[in-house]
Order: sequence, then structure tokens, then C-alpha cells
Amino acid sequence: MLTLSILIPLLAALGLFVWPDAGNREARLVALGASALSFLCLVIVWIGFDSGPGAADFQSVAEIGWIDALGVAWRVGVDGMSLAVSLMSGLLFICAIAWPADTKGRARQYYGWFLFLQGVSLGLFLTLDLLVFYVFFDLTLVGMYFLIGRWGHGEAEYAALKFFVYTLAGSLAILLAILGLVLANGTLTFDMRALIAAQPLGGTDLRSSLILLGFLVGFAIKTPLVPFHTWLPLAHVEAPGPASAVLAGVLLKMGTYGMVRIPFQMMRETFAAYAFPLALVALVAILWGSLVALGQTNLKRRIAYTSVNHMGYTVLGIAAAGAMVGPDAVRRLALSGAVTEMVAHGLITGALFLIAGSFYTRTGTYELSRYGGLARVTPLLMVVYFLAAFASFGLPGLAGFVAEFQIFAGSFGVYPVVAAIALVGLVVTAALFLSMGQQIFFGETAPQIAAIKDLKPAEIWPLVALLALVVLIGLLPGWLIDMIQTGSAFAPFQASGGPQ
Repeated sequence: MLTLSILIPLLAALGLFVWPDAGNREARLVALGASALSFLCLVIVWIGFDSGPGAADFQSVAEIGWIDALGVAWRVGVDGMSLAVSLMSGLLFICAIAWPADTKGRARQYYGWFLFLQGVSLGLFLTLDLLVFYVFFDLTLVGMYFLIGRWGHGEAEYAALKFFVYTLAGSLAILLAILGLVLANGTLTFDMRALIAAQPLGGTDLRSSLILLGFLVGFAIKTPLVPFHTWLPLAHVEAPGPASAVLAGVLLKMGTYGMVRIPFQMMRETFAAYAFPLALVALVAILWGSLVALGQTNLKRRIAYTSVNHMGYTVLGIAAAGAMVGPDAVRRLALSGAVTEMVAHGLITGALFLIAGSFYTRTGTYELSRYGGLARVTPLLMVVYFLAAFASFGLPGLAGFVAEFQIFAGSFGVYPVVAAIALVGLVVTAALFLSMGQQIFFGETAPQIAAIKDLKPAEIWPLVALLALVVLIGLLPGWLIDMIQTGSAFAPFQASGGPQ
């Protein structure tokens, strides 16, 4: 099923690329059908997933030999972390593809690139082979490059080029680090399970430190963390709304997911030695992202900077979990919060970027000064905006609170001063979203937007699907947390006597 979830969108993308007569309606139906089938495969895996005590580290494992001499194979499998992030990604792709978009007369190419991006993104989260992970990591750049460059607006081509060059540089650092890690192992293999068990490198000698640095820099660019974040705002502003939703909701998670899956799990001793500096970098991202977002006058740029802030929370949780100081239960909670934040941020910010796209479709601008009094003419748009905004700054009862509570509760037990300072980011985030909502929806109705229409049915159901899950996780988070805490990422806490 995992292999099918990857292959179905890739094969459908190929079909659209070679089907010259496909119109907008046909291409959209093919894309929606393939995306939904891929997601259904993941749901079937979820139904059979064992999250009880004694569950295997990886489940639904399938392996087919590929390059035996190098220890490379087609290996797929899931633990709780990868299954949760994959399910979120699959749902977000369905919503992005379903979202009404201006395909500029190139519908089959537009939907084809979305399907291609879905296939390689799921491949990255589901693979258990380090070299295949790298291949998928690089291929995601291709899909997003074309979606921004060909269907964006303004300086779309420059934004796409900057995105590609920045993240390609990061991926090359990751490739060098992968080679160093694999060659340090006694047996030549790219099997993630074997490398996690072997722990090829430890300590803080020069080789281990440089390899860890390669991973952290590469994943920091993808996440992104300050000062590697400068590609992100421009890419978001110029990308079409659905592409921005996928960029924030799925592609940014590849940085934090990779950080957990590779250096956190495969270099535990070295990661622990540098966990505190990583926590400080996360703190800078939290504060910088929120403060810079507060100063933006462009709606989409403001949302983009909040992603820097929220990914900072995620990395803070990862750093606290990997520190190897403090109680196991506390560090387990920090890691659980970090993974929950990946899921919550994907749903919430994905919805926010779709909402931003609806503003641009109606007015042709993201400038906040052009808006005012929209509550009178677009009440549905106001409701979904404020629901997503409340979730983003962690209002209780919504998914953001569940994630951030775990992160801060866990981080306080390891780095109390860092966690206390990071709380400032929550206050600033609340201020920036509330002030933006007040400017857009309240006050006098701006003359130039007095006649715009409220959300259409084709826009309502994708937002309902995402935000309903945000509410469900906020009210009943146990099923998600139980899933996340099952598997290899949490095995060290179990082995060392932490809560099962």
C-alpha cells in the first residue's frame, strides 16, 4: 500500500504530461482521483497500524533489491511520525488540487506537477533507504520550481530560481553528510533501520561534528531557520495559493522530519552534544520570525514569516528531546510536541495560504492597506480566517495548542530559560494575527473591495476539511499522540525506562 501511495500520483502525472488533449476539467478530475486514491492507500495503512505496547519500530515494511553492491534498495515503511506526517500531506495535496486556480491555459501541466510533487513528497516520508530519501528530497525541488515559476505572479521566475538554488545548496550538504555517515558504518548500507541500530558516529570529534553540521545546515535551509530563511517569503508571495499551501504544509516539514529521522536518530550522542546550540538557533527563529512578521504590510509575507516562527518551535522541541539531559518523560513530551506541530502547522498554515489565495483572486493584491470592513461582505471568509488564526497562535481547543503545550512543557524540563524566552513568540504571533484580522475585516469597507463575493463552494470544502481536523485534534488529541509516539523515533525513551 505504501508503494502504491507513491506510484499512483507519479503515474497519473506521467499520464497527464503525455495526454495532449486533456482539458481543464479532465485534468482536474484525474488529479483529484489519483490524489484521493493515494490518500486512501495511506488510510488503509493507518487502519492496520498498531500503536499498542510492543508495536514494531516500523510497520507495513516492503523491500525490493535495487543496487545490492551499494546496499541500496526500494525500502518503505512507517512509524508513528512518518504515518502522521504522510496522512497530513496527503490530505493537504487533495485540498490544494481541489482549490479553484487559474491554470493559465496549462491545466494538465499544472495538475501534473502537483501529482508529481505529491508522489515524491510521500516517497520522502515513507522511504527507509537513505539514498532514496535524498533522491526524493531533490525531486521535490523540481515540482515546486515549476509550480512557482510557471503559475506564480510578479517576480515568480526569480522567486522560483532563488528557492531552487538555496534548497539545492542545502541538499548537497545533506548528500555529503549522508556519504560520511554511511562510510563510517562497518557495513556498506543505506538502510535507515540498520544505521539507527548501528549508530556509526558518536562523540564530538571533527568528523562527527562536520557530518552533523552538514545535516543540520541542509535541513535548516529547508525548514527554514534563521539565517537560512530568506528564500521563503519571496517564494510564498509569488507562488499561487495552492502551491504556497503545499510549500508551507509539506515541504518545510521535510527539514524537521529529516532532522529527526537522520541526525537525531542515527547520531544520538553527537546530536546531544550540540542540542543546546540548536535550541538557541530555534529561539532566534521563533523571535525573529514573529517580530518580522508583525512588521509586514503584505498579507502573504506576514503568514510566510509565521512559518519561520512555528518551525522554530518544532526545532526547539527536537533539540530538547535530543539533549539527553532531564527526565525521559519530559524529552519524550518535547519530541511528541515537535511532531504534532509538524501536523498542526501543515493543516493550519495550509488553510491560511489557501485563504490568502482567495483574497488575491478577488482583489489582485496582498497589501493589507487595500482591505477593510470585509466582515460585511465576506462573513464566511472571516470565520475561517479567525479559526485558522486562533489555531496558529495556540488557542486552547485547537491543534496548535496541543502541539505547543507539549513543546513548551518538554522544553521547560530541559532548557527552562530558552523555553521561557520563546514564550514571547506566542504573544507576538497572537498580536500579528489579531491586528491583521482587525484591519482586513473590521472598520469601514474599502470602496475598491465592497463588491467582492464570499467563499464559493469549491473553496469552502477544502477549508472545512483542514480546519475540522484542526478542531478535532484540539479537542480529542489522544489518537494522534498515540500514533506519533509509536515507533523508532521514541524507542530510545522506551529502552531507557521512559513511559511506554
